[in-house]
Amino acid sequence: MRLGRVLFQGKALSVIFSGEKVLPLAGPIFEEPELKGEELSLDEVKILPPVWPSKIIALGLNYRDHARELNLPLPAEPLIFLKPSSAVIGPEDTILLPPESQRVDYEAELAIVIGKSARRISIEEAMNVVLGFTCFNDVTARDLQQKDAQWTRAKSFDTFAPLGPWVETELDLEKVRVRSYLNGECRQDSSLKELVFSVPEIVSFVSQVMTLYPGDVIATGTPPSIGSLSPGDVIEVEVTGVGRLKNYVARER
Repeated sequence: MRLGRVLFQGKALSVIFSGEKVLPLAGPIFEEPELKGEELSLDEVKILPPVWPSKIIALGLNYRDHARELNLPLPAEPLIFLKPSSAVIGPEDTILLPPESQRVDYEAELAIVIGKSARRISIEEAMNVVLGFTCFNDVTARDLQQKDAQWTRAKSFDTFAPLGPWVETELDLEKVRVRSYLNGECRQDSSLKELVFSVPEIVSFVSQVMTLYPGDVIATGTPPSIGSLSPGDVIEVEVTGVGRLKNYVARER
């Protein structure tokens, strides 16, 4: 099932995506789905970010092939950092390149969307609190990341967390590939089999540190071959079994 949010006649609706239609729901996507109202065409709505997280937790260096590319040792534990919800944008929205940075990079990622509150949950129970999965772009001001002692500024500019287009609740993680396309050309392509820490391990680890709430997002790390963005670019993140997240790039004025 594909769950998310759309804008229709100035109002945000929780919906089920069904082909070229959306089916409005009576409540948020974290509740048992109950249809309310008539179906709408995709042409009638704007797709919004599927959730508005209280926090975005992201992982660094969680692909073995990315670590090999950088000639870095694999981490002994997940390397986590935070991105603010103020950075979230949705499909077809524009990533703004800030004047403070001379190099802004794309990072295609699979994102976990939390469906239930969780604190200190075990690896075995972790999938019980996962609503589903979506596409994520961990946009990063690379020069600022290298300059600063920590990553908050580089990861947190407005528009630096494209998310969507929906939450896929049924996904075979064994078959997932994560790709990015810059102006139609494939730049990143790797399998979740390259993950250092699996989805259940990530969810459990993060929950030992902080309480997870419905709608929170955990980005699972990026494959090799990240690259820079320029004004006029079109960047797409594809997660097989989920879909594509497309965004435009412009210079912030």
